[in-house]
Amino acid sequence: MSRIVLVHGIGQELESADALEAAWLPALAGGIRIAGHPATADRVWRGARPGEDEYRMAFYGDLFRAAGQMGGGAERVAALTPEQEELAQALALEWLRSARDRAPGPEDRAEAGRRLRALDAAGTGRMGPREAGRRPLNGLARLRWFAPAGMRFAQTFAERALVQVTRYLTEEPLREEIQGRVAALVGTETVALVGHSLGSVVAFQAAHRLKRELPLLLTLGSPLGLRTVVYDRLPQPRAVPATTRRWVNLADRDDLAAALLDLAELFADPYDALESDWTVDNGAQPHRAESYLHTRQAGSALAAVLG
Repeated sequence: MSRIVLVHGIGQELESADALEAAWLPALAGGIRIAGHPATADRVWRGARPGEDEYRMAFYGDLFRAAGQMGGGAERVAALTPEQEELAQALALEWLRSARDRAPGPEDRAEAGRRLRALDAAGTGRMGPREAGRRPLNGLARLRWFAPAGMRFAQTFAERALVQVTRYLTEEPLREEIQGRVAALVGTETVALVGHSLGSVVAFQAAHRLKRELPLLLTLGSPLGLRTVVYDRLPQPRAVPATTRRWVNLADRDDLAAALLDLAELFADPYDALESDWTVDNGAQPHRAESYLHTRQAGSALAAVLG
């Protein structure tokens, strides 16, 4: 059981719960310290070691490792069914539209616009034939936002992201296994669920399953606002979880994974609990989990429930 349960996003299949905790906890403590709560920050992380409270990562990256994959070798991406490939294509198109509208660099905005016009001209800008599925992916891989380390990395990152989001949304046994790993860490002492990227979708659904009060749901760089790909596939009700006292959603304006910056436009909030009307500046790494955690907004929200 844990005071704070952390839920990671895509692309962590070669990591572990221990490695991610060692990366996230100093950033989490840093945000709390920046928010003006040094004593609380010390309880999270002090010097080079964890503090006195229990903070655990709900790790599920191993579920996305292909059979026979070696630790240091090239990553292999699991094959999708035709229906899953259509969903992956839709996700790639949504990200291209986000890049066209608000990518931080004019080159990326222009390139995304060209790619979308070319797809529409070819009749694949909407849900098209299976063989067209890789064309939106190739468009993503040419954007600098997805390619900080070059084209080959971008292709791997974008494909991995599409596959993992798609499989989580469409494979019930996989989704239930991931939800079970989160539930195993939640107890009466849990005051916050913190989810990043795909992990925000996992945390949101986990919060809906809770029978006890959850003081804080903190979502970071969330794709929950992707209408046809994520939002429309969420179980009803599409609203603030009934037992969640406060939901804080943070998005960097340059984070293309967070397709909708203000989730209040989509999620019913009968409890006046959702705070989603602000953005943060994560600098050169807008989607990085540690960058989100190391903000005054995240630190203030966490300090409030940690006391």
